[in-house]
Amino acid sequence: MSRAEPGSAALYHRMVVYLLFLILLLPLAGTLIYSLASSWSATILPAGFTFKWYLQLWSDPRFLNAFGQSLIVCVGSLALSVVLILPLLFVVHYHFPKLDALMNILILLPFAVPPVVSSVGLLQLYGSGPFAMVGTPWILIGCYFTVALPFMYRAITNNLQAINLRDLMDAAHLLGASTWQAAFLVVLPNLRKGLMVALLLSFSFLFGEFVFANILVGTRYETLQVYLNNMRNSSGHFTSALVISYFLFVLVLTWVANRLNKDKSQ
Repeated sequence: MSRAEPGSAALYHRMVVYLLFLILLLPLAGTLIYSLASSWSATILPAGFTFKWYLQLWSDPRFLNAFGQSLIVCVGSLALSVVLILPLLFVVHYHFPKLDALMNILILLPFAVPPVVSSVGLLQLYGSGPFAMVGTPWILIGCYFTVALPFMYRAITNNLQAINLRDLMDAAHLLGASTWQAAFLVVLPNLRKGLMVALLLSFSFLFGEFVFANILVGTRYETLQVYLNNMRNSSGHFTSALVISYFLFVLVLTWVANRLNKDKSQ
């Protein structure tokens, strides 16, 4: 009996995990079936299946434009984050490690102010004058940079602490490398995994961001989530196809990034 109990406990835990996984998948499966249904109203199962809604979605120039503009804003803000945050983290952890406690407080400030309140303040600051950027992608890139900052900072900081930055730099200096050579050729490759996690997490969050995009740019620079909100009164099959397409895009992007990361680590 003592040997059977661990096996039965493991089976019970596995069944609980599978049940929770099934519960989490049910809404997504329902949305997928509805996006493929030709008609589904008063019956348990759809009357038929069709790819009409997906063809209609991916042939819509407005959707393609919104999708491309979301990519531009997200990639631009993440590129800005990498360019600014990586040197900052290197300087803080290598030269001023005592500032890390202060930085941990400062990076939480974007979450301390609700997006609606921040948007109102940004409308007042950049709605007119020499820095009028409301309705342009530049204000979204700036906002998304502040939103991505906590994700980027924490993920890369954990990676820097794991590789023991100071010992790694000292070893590189002993081998004749300068500080910049050690940073680019030794430290940066060791940050690949942490940087990849930070970029994936930030991109997934920013790609679905709605409040800043809707208030600051709206239809003047329509992103994917603003497009989805504007199309909410259209066919439910159409919006379901849009939601599934968005989910599949993020899923494929994550899978490709994980594959690339594994290939480089082998």
